[in-house]
Amino acid sequence: MAQPGRASLKEQRYDRQLRLWGDHGQEALEAAHVCVINATATGTEILKNLVLPGIGSFTIVDGNRVSEEDVGNNFFLQKSHIGQNRAQSATELLQELNNDVSGNFVEESPEKLLDSDPAFFNRFNLVVTTQLPESTLLRLAELLWNSNIPLLVCRTYGLVGYMRVIIKEHPVVESHPDNTLEDLRLDKPFPELREHIQSYDLDHMDKKDHSHTPWIVIVAKYLTKWFNEKSDKLPKSYKEKEAFRQLIRQGILKNENGTLEDEENFEEAIKNVNTALNTTEIPRCIEEIFNDDCCINLTEQSPSFWILARAVKEFVANEGQGSLPVRGTIPDMIADSNKFIKLQNVYREKAKKDIAAVGNHVAKLLQSLGKAPESISERELKLLCNNSAFLRVVRCRSLSEEYGLNTFNKDEIISHMDNPDSEIVLYLMLRAVDRFYKQHGRYPGVYNYQVEDDIAKLKSCLTGFLQEHGLSVVVKDDYVHEFCRYGAAEPHAIAAFVGGAAAQEVIKVITGQFVIFNNTYIYSGMSQTSATFQL
Repeated sequence: MAQPGRASLKEQRYDRQLRLWGDHGQEALEAAHVCVINATATGTEILKNLVLPGIGSFTIVDGNRVSEEDVGNNFFLQKSHIGQNRAQSATELLQELNNDVSGNFVEESPEKLLDSDPAFFNRFNLVVTTQLPESTLLRLAELLWNSNIPLLVCRTYGLVGYMRVIIKEHPVVESHPDNTLEDLRLDKPFPELREHIQSYDLDHMDKKDHSHTPWIVIVAKYLTKWFNEKSDKLPKSYKEKEAFRQLIRQGILKNENGTLEDEENFEEAIKNVNTALNTTEIPRCIEEIFNDDCCINLTEQSPSFWILARAVKEFVANEGQGSLPVRGTIPDMIADSNKFIKLQNVYREKAKKDIAAVGNHVAKLLQSLGKAPESISERELKLLCNNSAFLRVVRCRSLSEEYGLNTFNKDEIISHMDNPDSEIVLYLMLRAVDRFYKQHGRYPGVYNYQVEDDIAKLKSCLTGFLQEHGLSVVVKDDYVHEFCRYGAAEPHAIAAFVGGAAAQEVIKVITGQFVIFNNTYIYSGMSQTSATFQL
């Protein structure tokens, strides 16, 4: 049994984030186990931003000992830790941030673990790597891809931040899009809404009722008038919308002097004309989900998301008459409580009815697949129906596809090289320094005396990479010089930025909320700009 006051204490601690991703998002976060490879400055910054919001548990894999360089750029390592295992030292300090989080460490290099116990990585919900050599990264990425475990590759190299998401398929139910329009259905009112609107007679109301009629009803009433007198189509152009606003203005009551009364609800209706008159239609991205092979050809192994998506598709084709389930919410507005609640209930009841109809389709699909009726919960059903207009599916390419000579995305690279200072240049430089590492066993310019000699070597590596991949693009020498001067350093300011950004992506994957980038993110500390690429 939960201790009294325990829940309220958690609500107080996590109040702001609970408003972002809700109780169910927090539950998913607290049930997750994340592996972070290497307790570098970037690695510990990522973990800091996961421990504070309450990730369930984390494991650091790192066989390195703490060096003086580590202490210089990592806030979670101290002078007293020099010579000790880096994973253990960082875990101890990170755990002090949140007692509810379980921290573990493995004093082993990822290379040795991949040789001796590759199944070790299968126990995690997600793996994050930082500052990993290319050869090790490719091995790990292949293993996790085949095991269907998400991987986030992170790197800080001088003033450059890099992230790569590797996940086969990531469905998002709660994408939380910005500036969403209300689902009012005024262009296609459902029977219950039509009946409710018809119950109002604006021409025979007293002043109090007239000035407290919800603006949705006002717009709907004058839309009917518009259809009868002006056009059989919704007002679309600025001119048409202005004419529609004027039609509403004519409905404002006048006093005995012929002056317009101050009716805020009518002003609210006029103000909301633009957003209220949106066409009820199925977004293109939802059509794509309906037409996806995973939605059309369900199997016993199909995830709940695809079964629910198929059920919504069948609802649209039948009860929905070409429309998605009603969302069931309306915005706050000027109206008396009784009128507002009645209107709100019309939408709510319709949403419940639609959810029940989708639920019937789900039950039939589960039965046909030989799956238990309870394998999809009522909460999952309701959540997907309420967000049916905002569903997203993100599919990333594997790292082996990105690195393969015949499968790399040449067009994406070339299309961004019109700008010689595009962030894609930083990606090419990172691939060049990895090539340098492969040839020389170290990164360029690690010590000052190496910088001048390494410039020619790095330029040779860059040229070789570009030729090998058939990329006839020009990279300015300034970038070669700059990357040699970086000396593979990991400045804390850039590591902290990458750490914050990476933790956000981890939380998106774990909670299934908000949309992850697809698939490469690059940050330039030189220009304070960033960009995403599909590589």
